[in-house]
Amino acid sequence: MLVDKPMFVPPLSSSSARSSSRSRLALASVACLAILTPLLLTGCNRASAGTTTTAATAQAIQAAREQLDLIPPPSKSRYMAVHSLTDWENPYLTVQQNMATLHVTLADANPSDIGAGGLLRPAGARRQDLTIRLSDLPAALDAVPETSWPYGRVIAVEEAHDMPPSDRPAVRRNIEATIKTLGDLGVVVYEWSDGSFR
Repeated sequence: MLVDKPMFVPPLSSSSARSSSRSRLALASVACLAILTPLLLTGCNRASAGTTTTAATAQAIQAAREQLDLIPPPSKSRYMAVHSLTDWENPYLTVQQNMATLHVTLADANPSDIGAGGLLRPAGARRQDLTIRLSDLPAALDAVPETSWPYGRVIAVEEAHDMPPSDRPAVRRNIEATIKTLGDLGVVVYEWSDGSFR
């Protein structure tokens, strides 16, 4: 049977202790440098990622604008005569605190006037309500068919209904941001507020 005996380690001299502590310090420095270098590089990449996101947003707006430019300019005589959102035929937005609802009425596939809006062809059946993030607004408008813009490149914007008074400032900021984005897209804004257009 083998018995483990404690191993005797002779004490180090002061010069070898100093060189040993220096080698440990050098090893620790190299280890810290190896750990911190990727962190520093990742930090630099994250800063440029924000710039890339802004550039991507600008590219998305530019691409959507090019597509929306195919829609004719708005016909002011047509859309200024509308005084109710129920009669509004172009897309319109309901802006809320954290999102927006894009209301789109698709064009009637039947060109005949017989039965239009009646029991067999209700206008409400052609209405699509899409809940979107405000950052996705350019892509959402780009996806709206050209036939859904009978008044031209104009969109109505309204505040959400029945919101608490504490949410009003945030909703108003979102409306202002939405109007700016729509302006960048070349879309005319017809603002709906308190039962009437402004």
